[in-house]
Amino acid sequence: MNTPAIQAVLDLERIDKDIYRGRAMDSDIFVRTFGGHVAGQALVAATRTVSEDKKVHSLHGYFLRGGVAKAETVYKVSRPRDGRSFATRTVEAVQDGEVIFSMQASFHVTTDEGPEHFDPVRTVPKPEELPPAGAGVAENLKGLKKEWKDWDIRLVPPNAYQHDSNSAGQQLVWFRSRVPLPDNDTFHVCTLAYMSDMTLLYTALVPHPGHKVQMASLDHAMWFLRPFRADEWLLYDQSSPSAHHGRGLAQGKIYDSRGNLVAVCMQEGLTRSLREGATTLPEESRERQASSSSNS
Repeated sequence: MNTPAIQAVLDLERIDKDIYRGRAMDSDIFVRTFGGHVAGQALVAATRTVSEDKKVHSLHGYFLRGGVAKAETVYKVSRPRDGRSFATRTVEAVQDGEVIFSMQASFHVTTDEGPEHFDPVRTVPKPEELPPAGAGVAENLKGLKKEWKDWDIRLVPPNAYQHDSNSAGQQLVWFRSRVPLPDNDTFHVCTLAYMSDMTLLYTALVPHPGHKVQMASLDHAMWFLRPFRADEWLLYDQSSPSAHHGRGLAQGKIYDSRGNLVAVCMQEGLTRSLREGATTLPEESRERQASSSSNS
């Protein structure tokens, strides 16, 4: 059985107490570090410092600088709180002495009880009824098939579900790991943090086909609501409530194949209109890439 690539990504090296190192991306597409890569690794670092009786229920992260995809990242964890029911961790992701990502994660015991409800899932085709990512996929999503070979990603056609008339941008995606993943709840949560960034910001461009923009994740928040497995089908129901001043806001509800709401995401990203002669890669990231190449 092949070892999943995500397992290598999330296998952090312990350098010292509360300090970890994550491997670089193995990618032919990304020059900047993929946001999910650094968010997933940061969450792994945080979970390594929390007792087993508490599980992560939320994270809030800010992408401060464009990371270099081919560079390793060091994660420094601090411990603001360790209470009986909750614990909080702050993580800084560092490359070349600079913080590229800052995250705070909250952990909660699993024994508390209270009222329960969740929004119902939309009626959509089952993943087995849809073709794999490839033909008919929007141009800005065609890298999915090549970049995430270990993942079965299937976009739901826009005419295959009832749209919310009050939402400008919408897209739905089924996804799962093609290979079995470890029987560890925390691993699946960190894997979802990684995968949650794959298509979310593109939802802000759905109402604006053909509009060329400079894109970069600015912040990312997640709430983990119910247990799930990332090697079983998950439906990512995404929408974009707003785009303004060169920033797009996107939200996503993630359901398992039984219709249970297992996680919710929010993300704001740069969606700045490209000026003539500009590139989709921010200037700072190109300078960091050049600096990394000259120092190697």
